[in-house]
Amino acid sequence: MTLIFKIVPKSMWQEAVVANVFTGAPVDLADGFIHFSTAEQVRETAAKHFSGQKDLLLAAFEADRFADALKWEPSRGGALFPHLYATLDPATALWVKELPVSSKGAHVFPELGE
Repeated sequence: MTLIFKIVPKSMWQEAVVANVFTGAPVDLADGFIHFSTAEQVRETAAKHFSGQKDLLLAAFEADRFADALKWEPSRGGALFPHLYATLDPATALWVKELPVSSKGAHVFPELGE
């Protein structure tokens, strides 16, 4: 099983849970797909795109669950990143955990099940 991860503001995720659908963060909507990262990529994603941001959640998903709607496409440095070309049902998350910021400003990640 390949796990992929989505970093999302807590308030945005809570709205998605109530609506039973996550259509994406503003960057997802602008790019036309929902950005995910692998376990190997997610820490760099947090540092690059969410540096110092608080009230974030980390949601884990099984990549195979999305079938053909999930495309692995080159991004940073040519690495293949998972991109979902569909909306997302928040109930499909395997887990959702807080992504706190340490006193040094870096995000503190839970065990990712790598």
